[in-house]
Amino acid sequence: QVQLVESGGGLVQPGGSLRLSCTASGNIFRINTMGWYRQTQGQQRDMVALITAGGITNYMDSVKGRFTISRDNALNTVYLQMHSLNPEDTAVYYCNADLIRTDATHIGRYWGQGTQVTVSS
Repeated sequence: QVQLVESGGGLVQPGGSLRLSCTASGNIFRINTMGWYRQTQGQQRDMVALITAGGITNYMDSVKGRFTISRDNALNTVYLQMHSLNPEDTAVYYCNADLIRTDATHIGRYWGQGTQVTVSS
């Protein structure tokens, strides 16, 4: 089995910062791309940031210059450092990983359970 567990969400004032973490565990052979998505009620889940195993990153336009994605391959962990948060960043943030399990030959996409980020004064 594979699990992705997120942490670091919470309530922050506008202009504040938060750091999200997500660790993958279980029978993992290799992790390719890891990423963060976010979703508000009634809306689709949008990609926020992605990072390949080699460290190539991609961001949605509205977070460029404010959010930084990084990963520690030895720990199977991906991070999202968020600065200059505004109320429009309020959402449930989900991490995901495209990975190969030790008992599989194909890449599967796995999701965390989500962590709430609320930006409000």
